[in-house]
Amino acid sequence: MPEPVKRFVRAVDAVNRVVGLFAMYLIFAIMGVLLYSSIMKAVAIPPLWTLEMAQFLMVGYYMLGGGWSLQNDAHVRMDLIYGRWSPRRRAAIDAVTILFLIFYLFMLLYGGFSSTGYALHYGEKSYSAWAPYMAPIKIVMCIGIIFMILQAAAQFFRDVARVRGEEF
Repeated sequence: MPEPVKRFVRAVDAVNRVVGLFAMYLIFAIMGVLLYSSIMKAVAIPPLWTLEMAQFLMVGYYMLGGGWSLQNDAHVRMDLIYGRWSPRRRAAIDAVTILFLIFYLFMLLYGGFSSTGYALHYGEKSYSAWAPYMAPIKIVMCIGIIFMILQAAAQFFRDVARVRGEEF
């Protein structure tokens, strides 16, 4: 593989590692919000914002951690036939199928940009009693999709190198 491609793969891996580790700790923020909600429900009136804030944090957890899980091969895969193949054949199949993932992620990003633009332009708010602005979470979703696209491209290059008999 050319040196610029290797640098790209290393840079994307490094960024997704940092972002993924940050996202991993969002689970504690979610737990804190839900614990606060439970305590307030038992003691006083529960706040309006806790459930929706926990949902927003879960979206950040899921979307920002997507690239990291792709990097660590932690996603779900049907291993019935795949596990019997040689590493080189797996890499060849992965190199083809990841192109479908990249296409899907680009379509998702297109919709995310459209939705984020709408939220920013019109000041879109949630239809809940708390009524937070939707633009921040939509921006986080777009950032997470971009990180996943970059990681999918890095995985593609890694699979192509494996098919060619090279390793990163």
